[in-house]
Amino acid sequence: MAVTMNRVLGEAFGPQAGAARAAKEVALVLGGIALLTLAAKIRVPMWPVPITMQTFAVLALGAGLGLRLGLMSVLGYLALGAAGFAVFTGEAAGLAYIAGPTGGFLAGFALAAAAMGLLARRGWDKSVAGMAGAMLVGTAIIYAVGLGWMAHLFAAEHGLAWVVEKGMLPFLPGDALKLVLAALVVPGLWKLAR
Repeated sequence: MAVTMNRVLGEAFGPQAGAARAAKEVALVLGGIALLTLAAKIRVPMWPVPITMQTFAVLALGAGLGLRLGLMSVLGYLALGAAGFAVFTGEAAGLAYIAGPTGGFLAGFALAAAAMGLLARRGWDKSVAGMAGAMLVGTAIIYAVGLGWMAHLFAAEHGLAWVVEKGMLPFLPGDALKLVLAALVVPGLWKLAR
């Protein structure tokens, strides 16, 4: 069965070939890194924990830029954080921060962005239902890697229920809102691009 490979949003505008296309792609990756940094600093008050827009940006970039450029944006962002630049939520950064409890979620960002890029190539980002499904897949990947790392660090001492209680349950309401937002925004951008 053949799979149709669609364009992603980042390919729907601007130069399509040569040096101009390469310059556009560099600009998209640098813009993606900047967007991730900004999104990590946005804190929306909500119960039981504030929402950051970091996961929204990761998943939207993966869908909007595709596997290669979306992944490059996330990896560039993670490299800056590993180098000690305060790009993550809060002011902490460096390798020690990445090895801590959030490290699995950060690694999950790269895998989720790649998955979103693949799903966008299959056209999932063009409809509200498809984008909502893609967001569910991306969010599940982030939680799987993040909770797996937290379990490695804490399950022996606190148990798996504690890991789920601290690492997932407080964030589900915010993730549901981000899913709805992305499911409306990304297909809406496709309508504008057409």
